[in-house]
Amino acid sequence: MGSVLIAPDKFKGSLSADEVARALERGLLEAAPRARVDRLALADGGEGSVAAACAGRFSPEKVTVTGPTGRPVTAEVAVHGRTVLIEAAAVCGLGMLPGGRKVPLTATSRGVGQALQYALAGGADTIVLALGGVATTDGGVGLLQALGGTPAEEDGTPIGPGGAGLAALRTVDLAEARAALAGVDLVLATDVDNPLLGSTGTAAVYGPQKGATASEVRELDDALAGFVRRLAAAGVAEAVALAEVPGAGAAGGLGYAGMLLGGRVRSGADYFLTLLGVDELLARSDFVVTGEGSLDEQSLSGKLPVALARRARRQGTPVHAVAGRCTLPADSTAAYFRSVQALTDLTDQDCANDSTLSAHLLARCGRTLADRWFGRGGTETGR
Repeated sequence: MGSVLIAPDKFKGSLSADEVARALERGLLEAAPRARVDRLALADGGEGSVAAACAGRFSPEKVTVTGPTGRPVTAEVAVHGRTVLIEAAAVCGLGMLPGGRKVPLTATSRGVGQALQYALAGGADTIVLALGGVATTDGGVGLLQALGGTPAEEDGTPIGPGGAGLAALRTVDLAEARAALAGVDLVLATDVDNPLLGSTGTAAVYGPQKGATASEVRELDDALAGFVRRLAAAGVAEAVALAEVPGAGAAGGLGYAGMLLGGRVRSGADYFLTLLGVDELLARSDFVVTGEGSLDEQSLSGKLPVALARRARRQGTPVHAVAGRCTLPADSTAAYFRSVQALTDLTDQDCANDSTLSAHLLARCGRTLADRWFGRGGTETGR
């Protein structure tokens, strides 16, 4: 009996990673009912990270925190032993904006700090911040405030929310916030390598996606630069250097705030593969099926399917990819995948926004792989 690991990322806008995996599994087992299938939903630190972790060994817990506009929101964190995973997008993400109305200047990350407080109160000794998909560009100052940091205006009044609030910053003290994380392993999971400031910084690159106009991008970048200067003036010796570290600009500057608290940046893709125990599953698999919504040039920089393929190659396990679309030439994909199937090659309809059609086509891809690999009935035909 053959063994298959189905481990995809989400198809953004269409299906979650778990839904993709289930559709592929359904088709594969229709053609090879005796195959043994391990199903693992993947995430790289962005949206869907908690769901992916909870599809594995983690358990969900609900926490009520401040959302990006200051209204309360209920979010899920993932817990396994004394490790807690917090997904920034589930707290202050674009999807948490009431009515979808973007507020680039005032969106706050305070709720992420409150989620950190929840994890600390539960005795967590490892906290993973999954960074990506946020509505904020506040340099993580909201997070720092929630943990006891005291950014204030000239007269000692606490600054207002978001990047606009940072513009009024004159004094800041992070002693209490830093003490709160003492002894905790804070992991900043992201595959974004932007610094905090400048033309490749968080405001310039991601601000427009959050609704910022050109002038607002400049306003946000100036406010963040002022934040760095005020921290340096307050005796935070590493403030300037950390702003230049790749990943400081992740999630509107939450990466920077995390580094100020002693956090370490890790590749989201590789970290989650380890966190979800993928190496153990690879060791018992005859082949792997992975994929994502779009296989493109960004995929080659180490996104989940390629990161998984690299690990599988070390164990000699072939990998097949399924994508919503693939814009890569065959010679690029051949270095990682034995085969690639794209849903756009199977239909003239717009499957990217049609979850039912996408699931149907994914099941078809699963059947195709089973026929090629096992033959009818589920008997392995060899690598």
